[in-house]
Amino acid sequence: MKKQDICIIIPVYNSGSLIYDVIKDFKKYIDTIIVINDGSTDDTEEYINKFSDEIEYFSYSDNRGKGYALKYGFTVAYSLGYKYAVTVDADGQHLGKDLPKIINAIVENSNSIIVGVRDLGIDKMPGKSTFANKFSNFWFTVETGLVLQDTQTGYRAYNLEKVIKMSIWTSRYEAELELLITCAWRNVKIVEVPIDVYYPEPEDRVSHFRPLKDFTRISILNTCFVFLAIFYGYPSRFIRKIFTNE
Repeated sequence: MKKQDICIIIPVYNSGSLIYDVIKDFKKYIDTIIVINDGSTDDTEEYINKFSDEIEYFSYSDNRGKGYALKYGFTVAYSLGYKYAVTVDADGQHLGKDLPKIINAIVENSNSIIVGVRDLGIDKMPGKSTFANKFSNFWFTVETGLVLQDTQTGYRAYNLEKVIKMSIWTSRYEAELELLITCAWRNVKIVEVPIDVYYPEPEDRVSHFRPLKDFTRISILNTCFVFLAIFYGYPSRFIRKIFTNE
């Protein structure tokens, strides 16, 4: 695997100066960073423009959700000739120093999806994040028969050849769970790598997660996927194992 085969994708929405620090941090470890501005209305673009000659930057006027921004980023990365994309969040919780571990996991598991596993027991982990992750982990196991420790992590590495062909219905936070479920149903191996995470003090955090709306959307998605798992997911995994040795 060549260094130029891998890029970083950062979807961003109203993260202000945090995006500047994230880009600066990850530029130490990788050459190509693709930033997708998901309709930010604050000063986010001003900070991104400080790296105008150092990154690939794409934006659109309306906020369409993290899932949409990720899919947009995958399409851009694939069109630019990259084979793998590492995704990180724009709020500063993911650290560039963990990127070599993620890349090593890609090298050793080139046909897999790599997920960075956070320590959910750290003191500053927001309570709603811990609950959301346990909730998501449970339904992922019900729908796939597999166990993952952190299905809500945004620090991941994707084989673009695989994800670019997937039809993802959702466009917001739930899209990341849908991606994992779809990969599992297609017998794409999911590899977990422990990562560190940084959470600032509550008053300094930026979060666009809307507990009522987003939990409702995730619940609806899981309800649909339980039925799909019975009639498509589990049979599909079984058939692929028999006929394709995947």
